[in-house]
Amino acid sequence: MKVSTAIATLFGIGRIPVAPGTVASLIAVILAWPLAVYGGRFAVLIAGILASAIGAWAGDHYAHDTKQADPSECVIDELAGQWIVCAFAPVNIVAFALAFVLFRIFDILKPWPISRLERLPGGLGIMADDLGAALAAALIVAICAHARIV
Repeated sequence: MKVSTAIATLFGIGRIPVAPGTVASLIAVILAWPLAVYGGRFAVLIAGILASAIGAWAGDHYAHDTKQADPSECVIDELAGQWIVCAFAPVNIVAFALAFVLFRIFDILKPWPISRLERLPGGLGIMADDLGAALAAALIVAICAHARIV
């Protein structure tokens, strides 16, 4: 397996037959927890930014290899986006659950202007709509945290 394929599909998670994006997001939340506990929320944000940069490279190569603009099995974008949302969530189960649910809602529905980000070329387009979904979800999570709802 090519390195770019392994990264883009999160080592094959993207190839599972049912809801690979949701599974990748759930795994991202699980991985974000110890990172936030031991490294802090800033470490989760840095991890999300690094995953975005690496994911743009891997996604671009994978899209080229498969001759698809945004292959469904490319789920590195879910990992990166979910980590960015988790970076804005207090480290508690309710906040991380809210981060997961909101990210999935924005990622699946892709309301405007998030939907327009998919039009960007190659790996940038693969990553951009999930980063837009992440920022929308992160804003709501941050507001809820500030209001002490989570």
